[in-house]
Amino acid sequence: MPKVEITVPEHLEMQIAQMVEKGEFLNREEAVEDLLSTGIKAYKTSGPLDDEEAGGFEDEGMMGHEDEYVF
Repeated sequence: MPKVEITVPEHLEMQIAQMVEKGEFLNREEAVEDLLSTGIKAYKTSGPLDDEEAGGFEDEGMMGHEDEYVF
């Protein structure tokens, strides 16, 4: 399986860690893989959202942080 390195905001890392601690996932790798897969499936189903439809990142708890993705 190919490896991918990503940098996420602290609040997302904390949410992933909490899901692992609660037993929703076996480990961080499984959590990230499953959440990414679910997000891609949802994106394919609904397609990309315009900024007006999405309500902006601030409404989703992003607080203006930019994510860095390294492939």
